[in-house]
Amino acid sequence: MSDRLRIIGNYISPYVRKVLVCLEMKGLDYEIDPIAPFVGDDQFSRLSPLRRIPVLIDGGFVLNDSSVICQYLEDRHPTPALYPADIADRAQARWLEEYADTRLAGGLIWKLFYQLAIRRHIFREATDEAVVQQARDVEIPAALDYLESQLPEDGFVFGPLSIADISIASFFRTASFVRYEIDAARWPHSAALVAQVQALAVFQKLARFEDCMLRLPLAEQRGALISAGAPLTSDTLGTSTPRHGAPRE
Repeated sequence: MSDRLRIIGNYISPYVRKVLVCLEMKGLDYEIDPIAPFVGDDQFSRLSPLRRIPVLIDGGFVLNDSSVICQYLEDRHPTPALYPADIADRAQARWLEEYADTRLAGGLIWKLFYQLAIRRHIFREATDEAVVQQARDVEIPAALDYLESQLPEDGFVFGPLSIADISIASFFRTASFVRYEIDAARWPHSAALVAQVQALAVFQKLARFEDCMLRLPLAEQRGALISAGAPLTSDTLGTSTPRHGAPRE
């Protein structure tokens, strides 16, 4: 297998961010083809049959799904550990990761961010304001109510930084691009955890790449990232014509 890993997926994606944080924390050499899944070509479809990001390529080995990829990286490169050593804590960390990937993502990403950013700027479709309002008023608060009950008053969830902290903070980082912030008075534990994780050097490093491309057209993002020093691949699976991916379950 090649020493340099390849990631296919956009810096803005919380799922991609989660994997990139793991790679950075473990000091692994990687390159990235920062495409949005909506503009992947036919080769992307072959590598990612659900047309989702991220995709990891390790030599001739191709792997899909951020949670599967992070566990693979942990198994192959166990130091520093990003999963708790205690069996019960490890299981709970995986559950919180899953909760972020599904319940938090449902409101923050697939309702709020999709409507206000992807649908508007990628597909040139009108925002469904009713969907946005439902997410803000009902779905996201309900998700945060549960999350708040699972988090400590201060510090990371299981002591050292873990996949649970990384996952939760990743989704709120993407939500911030459409101006969503946690109400710290209502959900103080959640707000404190996200702020602490996003202040880490690895999150700040990735944030510089995210910020440089955030409001640019897709066609200009790659050039901006190269100028910013991002470790980009020499080729890309991106196209100029967006198309919808497989529906989420």
